[in-house]
Amino acid sequence: MKLSSRLQHIADRLPPGCRFADIGSDHALLPVWAVKHEAALSAVAGEVNDGPLKAAKRQVAEAGLGQRIAVRRGDGLQVIDSGEVDTITIAGMGGALIASILEAGQDKLAGVKRLILQPNVGEELVRRWLLDHDWYVTDETILEEDGKIYEIITADAVPDASKLNEELYKERPLQQGKDDAASKLSLTKELLLLLGPRLAAEASDVFLEKWNSEIVKLERIHHSVAASQLSASQDKAQELSLMIKQLKGVLACLPKVRR
Repeated sequence: MKLSSRLQHIADRLPPGCRFADIGSDHALLPVWAVKHEAALSAVAGEVNDGPLKAAKRQVAEAGLGQRIAVRRGDGLQVIDSGEVDTITIAGMGGALIASILEAGQDKLAGVKRLILQPNVGEELVRRWLLDHDWYVTDETILEEDGKIYEIITADAVPDASKLNEELYKERPLQQGKDDAASKLSLTKELLLLLGPRLAAEASDVFLEKWNSEIVKLERIHHSVAASQLSASQDKAQELSLMIKQLKGVLACLPKVRR
């Protein structure tokens, strides 16, 4: 069995010897690979839909791992008991859904030390939930596979998470110099939640590709909204214009920070 690059990155972030739950496990590829390669002691594959649930059971049975991987049907974290696992992976769904799963299953997070989350969209919502609930983002990675860009956010339950998060999301000036027109440009807390505090610090080529593409999308939306004479549309156009200006300025400065 060979994992996709996306799933391999998630597997690589599993703590050695962990007991983990893969929520929305689909065909249970990640749990089977992780247990088979001793990256985890045991796993729970959670799935809410019949088709993927059957495929997961078949995958586990064919691998002969029925004693170490439990395949369960349920919504979100309902498939685990409190204290049963120490790591949770949730991948391949929207950030809003991931945040709602974590919010609804807070009572199941007792004893969980690590969350490995891969939202397809809405990464900001995931980071905001983690920040609000004192989870510390220890790692972020961004990759491109089959023409799609994915972000993987790893968050740990650590002592003094509140203080660490305060530092992680502290506003960061991007340029210095009194005569520089861009000297006041900075990465605000809101921008760091949007871009990712660790991804912004590295400003990889894939990261820059993603956000240049997002700017193009925002400019299209701005053009459409600005054509309307409604006051609400004009307000939205101003909001979009500011966001586009901020993102362009940040992207122009980040490579300089990286060097």
